[in-house]
Amino acid sequence: MEIVLLIVILIFSVIVHEISHGYVALWLGDTTAKDAGRLTLNPLKHIDPVGSIFLPLILALVGGPIFGWAKPVPYNPYNLRDPQKGGGLIGAAGPVSNLLLATVFGLFARILVVFEPFSAQMPLLFIFGMIAYINVLLAIFNLLPVPPLDGSKVLFAVLPRGSDRWLRILEQYGFLLLVLLIFTGVLSFLIPFVMSVLELLMGRSAFGVFITGFLGF
Repeated sequence: MEIVLLIVILIFSVIVHEISHGYVALWLGDTTAKDAGRLTLNPLKHIDPVGSIFLPLILALVGGPIFGWAKPVPYNPYNLRDPQKGGGLIGAAGPVSNLLLATVFGLFARILVVFEPFSAQMPLLFIFGMIAYINVLLAIFNLLPVPPLDGSKVLFAVLPRGSDRWLRILEQYGFLLLVLLIFTGVLSFLIPFVMSVLELLMGRSAFGVFITGFLGF
């Protein structure tokens, strides 16, 4: 049951992530995502069988950190006034949306621990904590400067113009590098940082109960 809940939360979170890309692109003048019907919460428009279901399920079963992705929302950089800066803003929109979700549900968890009887609030605390946890993890993971992650677009938005050659090289080998980082366990160094951000958002009391009761830390 917990695994199903995790995957449902993840699917919701990656959909919000992708829609945010599309809405920022629309704000910057590109209607590609809107024309493709991707500015919707309908999961059928966004679910990637591997990234949204298969990989998260495998990671949950082996006890790894839960993350994944949806189908990327398309945008056309030639519709943007400044493709480099615009691409960075569109790329940043996804992680920012995840951090906003984590902040909101972290605040809900803070409020929840005030109420009594506390034992009656535990299932709700678990849901709020998992939403915050997954969204912090998604935000930080996606900000890694490795294509095709959003962090690469943010990085090249702030680099001097003419860095496109390096971006193309990274894009050529980025996915392979990302797979190696995931399956060699190198990305485990992110977990302490994720937990620090989660504690900041949830508050020490709610975070302590959540971690002890549900993540086994």
